[in-house]
Amino acid sequence: MSTAVEQVIERVRQVYGSWKRDTTVAQMRQDWDTLFGGVPVDATLEDVNAGGVKAQWVGAPGADAQRVLLYFHGGGFQVGSLVSHREMMAQLSAAARCRVLGVDYRLAPEHRYPAALDDASAAWQWLIGQGFEPRHIALAGDSAGGGLALSLLLRLRDAGRPLPAAAVLMSAWTDLTASGASYGTRADSDPIHQRPMIVAMARNYLGKEGNPADPLVSPLFADLKGLPPLLAQVGDRETVLDDSRDFVARAKEAGVDATLQVWDHMIHVFQQFPAQLPEARAAIQDLGRFLRWHLAHPRAASRHPLKGAIPADRQSRIGGTSGSIPITPTHGDRHT
Repeated sequence: MSTAVEQVIERVRQVYGSWKRDTTVAQMRQDWDTLFGGVPVDATLEDVNAGGVKAQWVGAPGADAQRVLLYFHGGGFQVGSLVSHREMMAQLSAAARCRVLGVDYRLAPEHRYPAALDDASAAWQWLIGQGFEPRHIALAGDSAGGGLALSLLLRLRDAGRPLPAAAVLMSAWTDLTASGASYGTRADSDPIHQRPMIVAMARNYLGKEGNPADPLVSPLFADLKGLPPLLAQVGDRETVLDDSRDFVARAKEAGVDATLQVWDHMIHVFQQFPAQLPEARAAIQDLGRFLRWHLAHPRAASRHPLKGAIPADRQSRIGGTSGSIPITPTHGDRHT
């Protein structure tokens, strides 16, 4: 197993291990920003008010100003920020060659569901009001932010609104009931996330009266028909592995062009460590290729594969309907 992965795990454990019962949410948020933030990025930054929601434009050199990736950070709906995920957004901007709008949605416990979804909706509507066409916008998110991106897609679809061109998901939290079999099969291999922790975060986000099986809370349980093309990445060591695996399976059953990448030996949102992990760098490049294709072509044209977009050694299919872009992780994939 990669020594680099173990070094990353130790960094994360040091932060999580410092948290006690009396550690405040404010301190946890500061620790997360310190853990993931503070890395200089090669991108322009611009704070904006996106329909009453704090947001930030992140643009790598050469990014197309007419193409947008609307990004929702992870953190269990309780931690995480534009600071903790700035490097991720800059990396995606460079890989996808578009600007990223990061959304600083409201967090629990101060603001429980549906505050985050309402903020995501407001940011989307602000982009539309700025003149961006839905076909020139894609959604992205990691962990809780991945689930939030899917919830936004469902809300837009149910309202009869035009949908974005595509969405990319990293270790998406799609099932707040924590019912996946991987909570058992990956309990020993996941160094951080165990089922009691996940259940507690869901309860904190929803409150006592919240329903974790609500399809807008847990997209795994939604009717997924009509969603745009999706690319989901997840690490093989994650207890939340089945949140991605089961979701993509259900999406494909509903006729969605959905592709799954399972990265061997990788942990939750491993893409946040591009300086340490070559797998993170390769995964981000795959996300970028997927996004460039779908942002450059109307959804009606997405049937036509992007020839030569993915290196030959990564062109075997993992999942998706006929004609989606073939993408496979460099370091192996498993379907167990």
